[in-house]
Amino acid sequence: LFCFLSAGNDVKDIFASAKGGDQYRVLKIVIKDEQLTLGASRKASKKWDQEYDSLVLPLLEDDMPCYILYRLDSSNNQGHEWIFLAWSPDHSPVRHKMLYAATRATLKKEFGGGHIKDEIFGTVKDDLNLSGYRKYLTSQAAPLPLTAAEEELRQIKLNEVQTDISVDTKQQTLQGVAFPVHKDAVAALERLRDKKVNYVQLRVDAEQELIRLCSTEPTEVKDLPLRIPKDSARYHFFLYKHSHEGDYLESTVFIYSMPGYSCSIRERMLYSSCKNPLVDMVENKLQIEIAKKLEIDNGDEINSDFLYEEVHPKQHAHKQAFAKPKGPAGKRGGRRITRPPWNNGENHI
Repeated sequence: LFCFLSAGNDVKDIFASAKGGDQYRVLKIVIKDEQLTLGASRKASKKWDQEYDSLVLPLLEDDMPCYILYRLDSSNNQGHEWIFLAWSPDHSPVRHKMLYAATRATLKKEFGGGHIKDEIFGTVKDDLNLSGYRKYLTSQAAPLPLTAAEEELRQIKLNEVQTDISVDTKQQTLQGVAFPVHKDAVAALERLRDKKVNYVQLRVDAEQELIRLCSTEPTEVKDLPLRIPKDSARYHFFLYKHSHEGDYLESTVFIYSMPGYSCSIRERMLYSSCKNPLVDMVENKLQIEIAKKLEIDNGDEINSDFLYEEVHPKQHAHKQAFAKPKGPAGKRGGRRITRPPWNNGENHI
């Protein structure tokens, strides 16, 4: 857990002076002794773009994050306009990256967001040099292609009726069987929402027709593979704490683990049918925002890189939200649909 730090009085005084006059061109802010502290400052002697690289780049250390505030020559109705640079080099310790990411919003609030014209995050110096800043301005000015289409595609994928083998639905809008969620499971999900736990595992109780709580054991990313059963399906809700482009994020990830064809058809049907109603209840009734929904057949593929790429996919790289489980090893014939037997004229799972 990271504490959200504050600015010391000396930094607050410097901020006030910098916003109100021409004394400073650049301020480097670092975290020291659990406070935001002035690491360095430089005065202006030329136009902002003529001295940008010579003032900014020497302040960027190869293995330590920092914040840079750089004054432009332009103004708005609040005063001078500034660029806010968040430096988080790839080779810096993970703890430092997380600490600076968690404190970024505090610095902007202390300085005053109205003075910040542009905000850039960088992991290499080419991101934050003058050329990198101008590329950023170009990208901001350009329209984002397919944004509306991507959003429409996302909505279609979320709302489409699943084609898994399932019991017949009385309405096309009913996406599966809504088993009641046991009160202990609801309480655990509420604790996850309130960030009192960071992991909840649920199972389907076919006999009682309930979704029950399995575990709320404290879990880090490295522990997730150990939480995924190899012989039965489960639902997992994980609070994924990480940094993205300099921001500290806590994203809820839903993982539906189904160990392929080692599970019975009945179990696969039940979990597939109960999945969407459960997710709908969690999102709409418990008001838990799910950043990513995944389906996996085993936990071996889960690591920090896998989760990061799933939660923050590269632009235009569309991935299927719920991939079908892999089939058994070896040669298989053509894809077949196996239907459950019908007894006494009634449908049974």
